[in-house]
Amino acid sequence: MNVAPKSRRDLVMDGIKNHIITNGLQPGDILPTETELCELLGASRSSIREAMRALATLEITEVHHGKGTFVGPMTLDPMVQLVVFRGVVKNKNSIGTLRDIVKVRQGLDIAESERIVSSLKDSSNPALWELVHAMEVRAEKGLTFPEEDRAFHTEIISKVGNPLMTQLVGAFWDIHTGVLPELGLHLPRNLVPTARAHGDMLFAAESGDVDAWRQSVVAHYEPLMTALEAAES
Repeated sequence: MNVAPKSRRDLVMDGIKNHIITNGLQPGDILPTETELCELLGASRSSIREAMRALATLEITEVHHGKGTFVGPMTLDPMVQLVVFRGVVKNKNSIGTLRDIVKVRQGLDIAESERIVSSLKDSSNPALWELVHAMEVRAEKGLTFPEEDRAFHTEIISKVGNPLMTQLVGAFWDIHTGVLPELGLHLPRNLVPTARAHGDMLFAAESGDVDAWRQSVVAHYEPLMTALEAAES
C-alpha cells in the first residue's frame, strides 16, 4: 500500500513533538524560541509558525504573548469537539453515533469493573454519596443533574489510579452530552431510576460485589438506551 509522503508542516510538527518527548517536557514548560526551532529542525520560520498553529489546536502547545510558546495542557477537549462535530455533520437526524457513544461509556464502566470495585471495597466515600443524594433530589424534582453526574463518573474512575482513563471517561461524557442536544434529542423524562442507579453502583463497589456493580451499570444506562432505541425506531 502506498503511503502519501508527509507535508513539510507535518514533519515540523513531528520534530516539535519529538523535542517535547526526548527532553521530558511537561505541560507549562517553555519551548525553544522560533529562531532556535528553525536551527534545531532545519525549517523556515513560516513552517515553524504553521506547525505551531496546528499543534495549538490540539493543545500540544500554547502561546503566551510576550512570554513565549509553552507545552500545552494536552487535554482531550480537541477530541471531544471533533467527535461531537462529526456526529452532528455526518449523522444529521440520526442517533446511531450517539447510541455508539453511550455504549462506549458503558463499556468503559464495565471493563474497569474489577479494578473499580477493588479500589473502593470496604472504603467510605462521603463525597460520592453526596453526589448520589444530590442527583436523587434533583431527579425527584424533575430536574437534570449534569454536573453531579459527570463528577460522579470521573471521581469513581479516578480511584483506579489511571489518569488517562479518568480523562477518557470525562471526554466521552462530554461527547455524549454534547451530541444529544445537537441532534434534537433529550434525556428520558423520568431520571429517578438513573439517579438511584448511581447509588447502587457505589454501594456495590464499596461492598466488593463486582457482579452487582456490572448489573448497576447496565441499569444506569438502560433508560437512556431504551429512549434512543425508541427514537430511532
